[in-house]
Amino acid sequence: YAAELDEVTASADTLLAELAAPAALRAWMDRYAAFVAAKRGVIGTLRAGWAAGTIATPATRERLTASIASLLAAGAEAGSLRADVEPDDVLTMLLGVFFAAPAGNTPERTGRLLDLIVDALRP
Repeated sequence: YAAELDEVTASADTLLAELAAPAALRAWMDRYAAFVAAKRGVIGTLRAGWAAGTIATPATRERLTASIASLLAAGAEAGSLRADVEPDDVLTMLLGVFFAAPAGNTPERTGRLLDLIVDALRP
């Protein structure tokens, strides 16, 4: 779990080096969505680990929020993303997409929802 999360969080800087901020943010969201989808089957175990303190939820959230913050800051500086958005608000929206979706949710639907989030972040 931790090593895969490291890959997701570290990918923000790599994506920003290759893509404009909105595209980098969207690509990062895809990576995070794939990570969450792969963990969906073990979410009960993860929740038990969070509750027991063996998996640090605040540290996980802080790392994800920091990645989102760097993507948003790059976009705000370039004028391609809003500067008035809190990174934790974006993470909360992402978690809503991933965990509030009905059973049988498709990658296509997830992609459409992620596109809506990125569109909402444009100035």
